This record gives sequence, structure tokens and C-alpha cells, in this order.
Amino acid sequence: MRAKQMRRLSAATGSAALSADAVESAVCGYLALIALAGLAVNAIWRVSWADPVAALALLPLIVHEAREAMKGRPCCH
Repeated sequence: MRAKQMRRLSAATGSAALSADAVESAVCGYLALIALAGLAVNAIWRVSWADPVAALALLPLIVHEAREAMKGRPCCH
């Protein structure tokens, strides 16, 4: 919710910093949601491999963001 509002505000104001913060907030939200889902499945249904699978599901997002950061590309235009 916060990232969506920040995206709208950054579009209205033309602020690149606010747009970058909106992207960062969205990525953090996705990371937290995936990690929480793995922990919840592990806690509720005692599926011991759910948490490691959730961690592996995070890898593509983390690797993509790392590559973009190392290339010096902006996260938004």
C-alpha cells in the first residue's frame, strides 16, 4: 500500500528519489511476504522444507536487484 502511494506521488511530483524509494519499499514487501509464507507453512503444517524453499524463491529477485545495482542502473525512470 505504501509503495503504491509513493509511486503515485513520485509520478505527480517527478521525484526520482521518491520513485526509487517506492521501488525499494515494494521489493522489501515482496521479500517479507515470501519469507513469512515459508515460516507460516513450516509452523502450521510442520513442513520442514517450506522455509528453505521460500528462501530459494527469493534468490531470483535478490540476484536481479544486485545485478542492476552493480551495473549502476537506476531502478526507475
